[in-house]
Amino acid sequence: MSQDVWKPELYARFRAERSRPFYDLLAMVRPRPGMRVLDLGCGTGELTADAHKRLAARSTLGIDSSPAMLEKAAPLAGDGLSFALGDIATFEDPEGTGFDLVLSNAALHWVPDHPALLARLVRLLAPGGQLAVQVPANQTHASHRLANELAREEPFATALKGYVRHRSVLTPVEYALQQKRLGLVEEESRLQVYVHELSEPADIVEWCRGTLLTDYEKRLPPDLWHRYLETYRRRIVAAIPDERPYLYTYQRILFSGRRSG
Repeated sequence: MSQDVWKPELYARFRAERSRPFYDLLAMVRPRPGMRVLDLGCGTGELTADAHKRLAARSTLGIDSSPAMLEKAAPLAGDGLSFALGDIATFEDPEGTGFDLVLSNAALHWVPDHPALLARLVRLLAPGGQLAVQVPANQTHASHRLANELAREEPFATALKGYVRHRSVLTPVEYALQQKRLGLVEEESRLQVYVHELSEPADIVEWCRGTLLTDYEKRLPPDLWHRYLETYRRRIVAAIPDERPYLYTYQRILFSGRRSG
């Protein structure tokens, strides 16, 4: 099993900022009575639990690959809400009856080959079931661009064996077309820009340590990881405006569609 580098406390530092896209995504859901819900990439479970209550779901299953995250989620379980360790890239319905809602917020960008992934997710839907997904699309921002540029430099490139985080996220147009080709109806797809007020430019490092940079942390030995992080810190602070508050723009794609029947 690969190293679990997810740190719930670090991820939670920007809880309010990370939560807003989730509620925008939830607003795209068309609730039905007694729904069976699947949340892929549930993290620490607070948002999953809130969705379970707001949708008055019969059952909600949260799946995540991080034991540390699921340890935080465990106390929230009950009244039809449950959590389980699993790989969102290969998850199969244990009951085989299909879900009324397959939900995923800021998780599927870790999975490659989104056309194949979407086909799998559609197969998880019961007739009339809905798919609702939010994925980050901020790869052009300095916070993401510099992380990948640094990974191509020595000594990190050799330690990473040439690995550089690949962009698996499609465009809003491609998500709309994929949904249509997979037979979904009432499909929506949009790009949304969020502006987060960080107290100072250096806060962007802590934001990225909680998500993006985990991909490099788990692949680098501790000494090189600390060197990578400090180099990244210097470069990002030099590359972005020295403003307080620092306005961190973050692009995300939200899309949804419903299986007919």
